[in-house]
Amino acid sequence: MEKVKKRKSTSKKKTRENQNWNEKKVFLSTTIIISAFTLFFGFFAGLNWDKFEPYLFNTSSSQQKNDIDWSSLNVLYNKLSREYDGEIDQDKLIEGAKKGLTAAIGDVYTVYMDAEEAAEFEAELHGDVGAGIGVEMALREGYIKVVRTLPDNPARKAGILAGDIIYKVDGEEVYNLSADEIASKIRGEKGTKVTISIVRDGEEKEFTMVREIINNVSAYVDYDGKTAIITVTRFDTDTGTIVQNFAKEFADKKINKVILDLRNNGGGYVDAAKDLLSLWIDGEKILIQKSIHSSDVDTLSFHNKAILKDIKTVVLVNDTTASASEIVAGALKDYKLATILGTKTYGKGVMQTLLELPNNTLLKVTTAHWYTPLGNSINNTGITPDIEVENTYDDINHGRDPQMDAAKKL
Repeated sequence: MEKVKKRKSTSKKKTRENQNWNEKKVFLSTTIIISAFTLFFGFFAGLNWDKFEPYLFNTSSSQQKNDIDWSSLNVLYNKLSREYDGEIDQDKLIEGAKKGLTAAIGDVYTVYMDAEEAAEFEAELHGDVGAGIGVEMALREGYIKVVRTLPDNPARKAGILAGDIIYKVDGEEVYNLSADEIASKIRGEKGTKVTISIVRDGEEKEFTMVREIINNVSAYVDYDGKTAIITVTRFDTDTGTIVQNFAKEFADKKINKVILDLRNNGGGYVDAAKDLLSLWIDGEKILIQKSIHSSDVDTLSFHNKAILKDIKTVVLVNDTTASASEIVAGALKDYKLATILGTKTYGKGVMQTLLELPNNTLLKVTTAHWYTPLGNSINNTGITPDIEVENTYDDINHGRDPQMDAAKKL
């Protein structure tokens, strides 16, 4: 889900110009006539308001068509309040109605968030997940599984592995919950203990860990001889700057090859993807944005920053490479500036706009679709790698990485 600048909803108040009545002279007889006419017109218009309203106010026909008759909801609420044998919390009803209204659109990326959910969402965008154990989870084969354990965090130190099914948290069965719901149960105060039960190869294993502040950088670099391996875990506001600083050191290190690892990267800010792509693409189109509400918009990379355009590049992707990561992989593939290696990406080619609502609530709504520079659709399609190489959970759990091995050999 990609974040763009927030737009605050404001109501326009009608203003009237102050008139200097001292400079106006109106005959008394004229005033009497005008007053009488105004009184008559006001009385007549009041009786026929429904006919006059469309002409008195600049209300477009499209706005009128968007009006919804909410009377059936009032009927439902009145019946609930009369018949329900218990107390009804009106605030909860309203919040539930907002969530239901948004969910009824049928778009998994369009979501209404209450104040607590909105605060958590904002924090997670920046990798600020508080204290936990340092695991990334996703739905796989009907279960929430560990996708990756983060370096220097409790889960990896304890021995939790990619592919483990999250079964229980502190003795409570959670295997039927969403990844977000499980994550909220795992997080807690720094220094407190949490017990995670996982299922691995049909066997249940239990790990008790002390929560720590998660070490969650968005990008880091390793070196293998003259090859730089850049891992980008998410596209945060500082990701482009971090990678640009890495790239500035490559000349001194005599780097002649870059492996950009975007596996398990679910996306982030579009501007961060633009910053990153500007290291390879100089002032060219990197993204086409299409919406029913506006004409097509082309996003261009920055000029004079493409210091990696002549360096051999391999991009690693998999089935959880999504959104901003797919923008990067798709653009580099279209311009033939990199070899894409791995498995087909997730296929999230839609942009979400974050709209602030009253009481610190938030609406994340899909406002456009993305296409690669050559006009190829990303959504529900994904990016097909140039070279397909599998990387199974068994490979990961036994310390093997056939995708990275293949990238190093190119």
